[in-house]
Order: sequence, then C-alpha cells, then structure tokens
Amino acid sequence: MGGFLDKVVSSQFLSATLLTFELTVLSMLIGVAGGVLLALAKGGPRTLGWLVDGYVWLFRGTPVLLQLIFVFNVLPLWGLNLSPFTCAVVALSLNEIAYMAEIVRGGLLGVDRGQRTAAHMLGLSEVRILRWVVLPQAARLVLPPTGNQFVGMLKTSALASVVSVQDLMLTAQRQAAADFDYVGALCAAAVHYLVLTTLLTFALRWIERRLDVTRRAAARRDRRPPAAQPGTAALDPTAR
Repeated sequence: MGGFLDKVVSSQFLSATLLTFELTVLSMLIGVAGGVLLALAKGGPRTLGWLVDGYVWLFRGTPVLLQLIFVFNVLPLWGLNLSPFTCAVVALSLNEIAYMAEIVRGGLLGVDRGQRTAAHMLGLSEVRILRWVVLPQAARLVLPPTGNQFVGMLKTSALASVVSVQDLMLTAQRQAAADFDYVGALCAAAVHYLVLTTLLTFALRWIERRLDVTRRAAARRDRRPPAAQPGTAALDPTAR
C-alpha cells in the first residue's frame, strides 16, 4: 500500500499527469476550432462540402492508433521531423476535428431556421446572424457532446505512449517494469486519470449551467422578493 501511495504522489506521475492534461487540452482546442470551420464550410459550395465529407469519412473510418503511428513514422519521410508530443497532438487533433465537425453541424441544424429569417428581416448581415443568433444557440446544443468528447480525448491520449510520449500510461508501464509492481503502478495511473476526468466533468457542468439561459432566468425570478398584493399595506398593522 505504501508503494502505491508513493507512486501516486511521486514527481514522475505528477509530471506525466500534467503532460497528459496538456496533450488533451491542446488536441481538443484544435479539434473544436477545426470542427467549427469544417461545419461552416459544409454549408458553403458543393465542392467544398464534398471535401469536408471526404475528410470526415477518412478520419472517422480509420483507427486513432493507425493515424498516430502514421504521423509519427511517415511525416519524417516527408521531411517533417516532429517531437513525439507534437506528433501526438497532430494525430489526435486531426481525428477530433472530424468528430467535432459532425457535432457542430448537428448543433447548427438544431437552431430554428425561422430565427435566421427574422434576423434577415431586421437587416442583419450573414456574419452578424452567425455571430449573434446562430452560434450562441448552437453552443448550448453542442456543449454536452463536446464534454463527452473531452473526457474521451483524455482517455484516448493514452495511445500516445506507443510513440514514446511520457504520459501517464507510459510512466506507469516504465515504473512497473522497473520494480515489477504492476498493480501499484497501474492503480496509481488510474487514480490520476480519475482525478482528471472528475475535474473535467465538474468544469463542463459549470459551463453548461452558465450557458443555460432558461435556468439562469428562473434563478433570478426565484431571488426576487414577492410583489405586494393590492391592499396588503392597509391590513399590515406595522405599516405607516
């Protein structure tokens, strides 16, 4: 038990946890940004839509591990010598872009087209309609599945260990090979993964509550003092 606790708080596991978190956040940020761009491009010219469909088909139809190994082993043959961490970010981001493009596209389609029509009648340009009408409403629809993707990315990042990224998984494997304590090392890694997923889950729920306009409006109504009924002042013996 002592060896397990020592591993949990060791500098090696703490550094690996930080690296895993950085890998997850960078890959997700690039994935979300790229997914938004592809989803918007899907509504553009037909040829551009076909290219987006091809990209989504390719990266959703092949394993992440294959894409990771491809980036790590093939890019140097083309003169692109990247660090293992950068290769992992590139591969995970390219894969996530494909999934986020479909998630964002579904969110955009979920916004009532009548609101676009009303915005046009008010004289708003397409850019302003997208900025002030469509995207804020689509964000509330997109956030829950994006949160699931975030947690999934955290666990998928363990695949980066196959290209020598010193993440939690590789740290646990090397520590277990060093002292033959596989149970302690793997359980220590599991504790760190659980802590990260729990923190991410709470953060995403907080963001969902912040974006839930209906719930916030109801909370403001509940905090308002009740309005005085007509004639109550005359019946109140303390009223002057």
